[in-house]
Amino acid sequence: MSVIVTVTLVAGNLGLIFLLMTVPLGLRTVTVSRVIEADRNRLWQALWPFGSDAGWSGEILTAEPLDSEGAALIRLSWEGRDGLPIDRKARLEDVREGSCFSMTVLEDTALDPSFWANYRETAELAPEGDATRVTLSQTDRYRGVAFLIFRFFAMRRELRKLDVWAATGTYRRGGWFEHPLSQIGFAVLSALILWPFFGLNLGGLALAAILTSVVALHELGHMAAFRLTGHRRARMIFIPLLGGIAIGGRPYDSRFEVAFVALMGAGFSAFLVPVLIAASGFANGEGHRLAAMLLATLAGCASLFNIANLVPVWKFDGGQVLRQICPGPAALALASFLLLLALLSLGWRAGFSPSFLLIAGAVFAILSLITVGSGVKPRHELKPIRPFDRLAMAGALLAVFAIHGYGMLWASAQLM
Repeated sequence: MSVIVTVTLVAGNLGLIFLLMTVPLGLRTVTVSRVIEADRNRLWQALWPFGSDAGWSGEILTAEPLDSEGAALIRLSWEGRDGLPIDRKARLEDVREGSCFSMTVLEDTALDPSFWANYRETAELAPEGDATRVTLSQTDRYRGVAFLIFRFFAMRRELRKLDVWAATGTYRRGGWFEHPLSQIGFAVLSALILWPFFGLNLGGLALAAILTSVVALHELGHMAAFRLTGHRRARMIFIPLLGGIAIGGRPYDSRFEVAFVALMGAGFSAFLVPVLIAASGFANGEGHRLAAMLLATLAGCASLFNIANLVPVWKFDGGQVLRQICPGPAALALASFLLLLALLSLGWRAGFSPSFLLIAGAVFAILSLITVGSGVKPRHELKPIRPFDRLAMAGALLAVFAIHGYGMLWASAQLM
């Protein structure tokens, strides 16, 4: 890619990340509405936490009042870090039986109370002919549009599923967005978006497809780690142009779990890179030059992508691993500096120009500033990491770095 194209792609990604995760939006209210062909009282019994059909979606397991001022304890089916249902203490206000109510969250067993400081949700039901108009709204203070967009579509889905439940009496789990076929479609779309950046020819299409495959393999590694650490559900979501994200089925329980899941993205590919190198050498020895070149390209892209994810940036895998295994701020700063220095030295050895490496270092610094502190604070501190686990994760990080570093240098030598 040319310098202009590279700068455009990087600047676009940085701007999109800032817009999605960091830009301050202040206090915002998201509202969705839908006319449902059902009796208002029946829908009230489903939406009101103490209603006879409050468990229609399986989200609310139990609800009980705590006092006469509207406080309630609601047990949700969502798993907490211990694998048990989440308990939420809420306050119900502005209640008009059969018409509307508002709810604020005081605390729950999963998230720090500060997460709920500005949160308020409201449900309104109004007759519209023989049907009922249901309006849901959520108010909160947002940084970045990603969570705001998520809540908008989550409420739209809830109303759509409520409509189906009212008509059939059954609740259908899941949706089209996370369906495997939809995610394959997003992956194809991601490859098509990347194609012009690599050249509108077969070679550019192959590179775009290879990079998309590398992203998928990386996220599969995270998903495997989630499963190994006891998450009963894990899924991967492709985000065109930005890549993909693996999501676990419950909050993290320990610092070791955070480090292990973060490292397994690159760790999974670390098992594949030596196989790809050997397969490329075998194909070349058999005279299959095109197959050998494609395998070498795949090994090089996997190595470059995964080693870039080990950069000590706040939300990158390398940053997450270092924050869990370093015993203090001084050790974290030193380890981050050494890892970044090793990455830039490796890039220089692979043939990248000093100006490109300086730009890359600046981009990593900007990414770190954009994403610092963007995580959600848990209700209780994570379980500390044991000394042996700390050493094991440090050794694994070095091994993964070494394998991908060798794969990057080998691929650059083969493809030049």
